[in-house]
Parts: sequence; C-alpha cells; structure tokens
Amino acid sequence: MPFSDFQGNAETVHTLREMLARERFPHAVILSGPQGSGKYTLAQMVAKAMNCVERPLSDGRPDFCGRCLNCVRIGEADALEERFAEAVEARENLRDADKRDTRILVQTHPDVMVIPPDPPQMLVKVDQVRRVIHEIYYRPAESGERVYIFSDADFMKEAANSLLKVLEEPPEFATIFLLTDNPTALLPTIRSRCMHLRLAPLPAAEVEQYLAKVRPQWKAKERALVARVCGGGLGRARTFDLAAYLAARQDALTLLGPAMGTADHSALFRATDTYRAGADGKAKTEQLVRTLYGLLEDLLFLKSGTPELVRNHDIQPDLVKMAAQVDFPWLATAAQRLGEVETGMRRNLLRSLALDTFATSLER
Repeated sequence: MPFSDFQGNAETVHTLREMLARERFPHAVILSGPQGSGKYTLAQMVAKAMNCVERPLSDGRPDFCGRCLNCVRIGEADALEERFAEAVEARENLRDADKRDTRILVQTHPDVMVIPPDPPQMLVKVDQVRRVIHEIYYRPAESGERVYIFSDADFMKEAANSLLKVLEEPPEFATIFLLTDNPTALLPTIRSRCMHLRLAPLPAAEVEQYLAKVRPQWKAKERALVARVCGGGLGRARTFDLAAYLAARQDALTLLGPAMGTADHSALFRATDTYRAGADGKAKTEQLVRTLYGLLEDLLFLKSGTPELVRNHDIQPDLVKMAAQVDFPWLATAAQRLGEVETGMRRNLLRSLALDTFATSLER
C-alpha cells in the first residue's frame, strides 16, 4: 500500500513526503483528525518510508516498497487492534506482581514502537513514556530512523510532563507521532514543540463511493447512513458494524420514548434489562451512549434549522416529530444526564438502573 493508496487529504500527504524528500522531518508531529480519518495508517506509512531498504520514488518523492524486511516487520503492527489484544492477553497471563509493573507496548520492529493507551483507564501512563525515553537516545539498531507512535495521545498528567522533557531535547535520529482527535487536549507546552498536521474528514459522497467497493452487500441507503454517521472517517466506515449500530439506535429511541410522551414503560425496561455487567455489556453500553449523543445532536441540528447536517437521515421524519416536542433546555439537560451515565459506568454502577434513571429523568 504506497502513499498513492491513501484516501483523501492529498495536501497533508504531500507535505509529509516533501519533508521526507528534503530530509528535514520534524522531531515531533501531531496528527489530528476525526476517528477513522487514517492518522495511524499515515504514521505507519511514514515509518516505513523512513526505514525502507529499497527507498523507491514515486512522483519524484520518497515512498516505500512494502516488501523489504523493514517494511514487512513495521507492517506487522498495521493491524493495531490485533497486536493490542495480544499484548493485553500476554499481560493477563503474568503473575499479579509482574502484571502491575507491565505496560502495554506494540513493537514489531526494533526501531519502531507504538504506544497505545494502557487499560483499564485507557490513558498513556508515565511508565510507557519512560520506556520511550530510555530507548530514544540510542541510535537505530537496524534502520535509519527511530519512530514512536502514540496511537491516542491521551496522557496522564505525569506522563505528559515526562514526554515534555524529551521534546525539549530530542535526538536527531528519532521522530515522535502524537495521534489525537482533539489536539487542544494536549498540554500547550507539548503543542508548541510539535508540528501540527490535520486530516480533514472526507465528504460523505466520497465515503459512499468507497463503501460501494468494500461493502457491496449494503444497500445504497445503508451506505449513505454509514457515511454520515462515521463523519467522513474512512477507516471507521470500513469497519463499521451496521447491525450493532441499528440495534443500539432502536434502544436509544426507546430510552427517549418517555420524554416523547410514551406512557407505557415496559418496552424501556425490557431494553435496559439487556445491558448487564461484564465486558460485553460494557461495550454494548458504550455503543448505546455514543448513539444517544448522535441522536441528541441530530435533534439539535433540526431545532437550529440545519437539517442538512442530520446524520440519521433515514429516520429524519421521526426525528422531526421528536424535535417538535423538545426545546433547547431539554437537549442541554439530556446531554448532561447522559454524561452522568458515563460517569456511573466508570464507577461500575448497575447499567440497567442507570439507563432507566436517565430515561425517566427526561420525562416532561
């Protein structure tokens, strides 16, 4: 997969390749953009181009072959979710004493390391950054450049302060990538020491065209829905679980039912009773919360007179009826109560009870 296969954001890709060509690549780069916009894919491409043995050119600028030993080994981390799951499983098999001192890292090549958020808090922790600091000042073992990719730059405070130290005195043979949906969440002192490049979401029509190739089994209306819900994130659209989303959306509409005048709560209680404890229940609840936020946002668009921004356009007539029954203060309250549900999940409150409370508290 050469640079030419990267979908969209041609200007950003061109900028990165120009810096590679001039051998003036910055020591730290913030790649920001919505989920699924290709931040990790692009960072991996740059890591391969920096360390490719064959160093091919395309359009007169550096590319990567994808065949040499360095490209192949770096590419083993392309499937980050799989490598992450393997690392988590390996840690779980350790003794309790060793487990506490082990942090999740993904390294398929000695000079390229991926640092994902460490579970269960899903934050980058200070021991992960210390590992980077320990290695980064050694010259590359088998290639031309050391590359460190923070796949989701959501740092604990101590970890962010530790990273700042290496950004102040970076080695000339290493590059750090910070990938984030929200660059303003990074410390200003970190942002000021990095080059910032943004990946913009792709137009919905372009995502639909892509889905027609990779998801031909979906109907045109389904592809249009996924393109809108994914907000222009091609990677997210490619792996989107449409059936799970539609099931979550139906439950979300059921939770909003009491606020719309539904007197019979039996459907509500049947729906929330399926959100139980355990990892599966956690993932299901997180999907429901995200879907609820999306529906509230669509209602806000309709109340604001911008129906063209509605993402769940396939049920827009129903959303128009719902929007007519609520006002802006109600929407603000609903978002606040939904935030309380998220807080309750982190505190391991009973999920079904938290969802019941959310739904009934919005009754007018």
